[in-house]
Amino acid sequence: MEPKAPNGTAAQAGRPRVVLGVSGGIAAYKACELLRRLTESGHDVRVVPTASALNFVGEATWSALSGHPVSAEVWESVHEVPHVRIGQAADLVVVAPATADTLARAAHGLADDLLTNTLLTARCPVVFAPAMHTEMWEHPATRENVATLRRRGAVVIEPAVGRLTGADTGKGRLPDPGEIFEVCRRVLARGAAAAERDLAGRHVVVSAGGTREPLDPVRFLGNRSSGKQGYALARTAVARGARVTLIAAHTHLPDPAGADVVPVGTAVQLREAVLKAAAGADAVVMAAAVADFRPGRYAEGKIKKKDGEEPAPVTLVRNPDVLAEISAERARPGQIVVGFAAETDDVLANGRAKLARKGCDLLVVNEVGEGRTFGSEENEAVILGADGTETPVPYGPKEALADTVWDLVARRLV
Repeated sequence: MEPKAPNGTAAQAGRPRVVLGVSGGIAAYKACELLRRLTESGHDVRVVPTASALNFVGEATWSALSGHPVSAEVWESVHEVPHVRIGQAADLVVVAPATADTLARAAHGLADDLLTNTLLTARCPVVFAPAMHTEMWEHPATRENVATLRRRGAVVIEPAVGRLTGADTGKGRLPDPGEIFEVCRRVLARGAAAAERDLAGRHVVVSAGGTREPLDPVRFLGNRSSGKQGYALARTAVARGARVTLIAAHTHLPDPAGADVVPVGTAVQLREAVLKAAAGADAVVMAAAVADFRPGRYAEGKIKKKDGEEPAPVTLVRNPDVLAEISAERARPGQIVVGFAAETDDVLANGRAKLARKGCDLLVVNEVGEGRTFGSEENEAVILGADGTETPVPYGPKEALADTVWDLVARRLV
């Protein structure tokens, strides 16, 4: 006879089992999109709402979308001991949205409903995606509860900045469900390694995208960087427990859930943002394609074509070398600095020379060109260490390269 899952349905071997906890906040309706992404990607999802969450999205909706019965009570189906079995059987528990009340009850070990009972019995990775008003998120009680949960190994995603309930705007918005899904996917992909939480309590800074140097009000000098590798680094760092500051230069990508995103335009702006963020960082990963040069003169009006005349030469001046600067002047003892080198020829030779010249701890060297690396979902590289090590990363998803970078960073952190 086929074994039964805790909810009474046939257990489906090979499908990751996810518990989606839903707290009673207005953002509860967004959890429907997260549920859809989880189920459509092959996960077996059991929804466990709080009683107040059912005021926003009803039981019938959760049952229809998940294919499982839904309850918020510990006294239903008592013979199956759901308050114990659901958490025990899960491969991942994600609470989205997680209100200030849910975070407080989880931090203090309360067990007055099915969700908090599930959290107490879970021995798998747990992800919280908070959503609340800014004042509630910034309150010392909430901050202490978040710190407690993180110290115990939970992933507590930083909320997004944006429109809240009513006319309020600030930090406390539920991150995009698609980005929460990416965090869950990364935590599940790491499996047992996710429990190690090797970046928990660490602050990391990642730069991504490509800077643009204005020539006139409508033209600029730029590059082909899409920012995808830097965003993969940010997502994987969040999934490994880090607090992430992402310095983003001209990308069209959604903000990674849990990262504090600082938008910049030029190399000078990127330098200012990186130096500010790096002051309290354990590691800085410079994945952005920073322009080496900028026009020496900015034209206030659009540069016009003139019949019979050649355009005036564009004089270039050097931009600051941000990687060399932060490598030479570490903001704190033990800070790890990682650079990226995009090369078109003599890749390793140029990479070794750049590693020595920049003074960083690790340098990710990859070959670029038309149709290679820039804008792609895949990458391959060799990571050179200042200690003489070489770590090849075969062609594959950019997240795989990102995880290898963080593996090497984590080993060097003290």
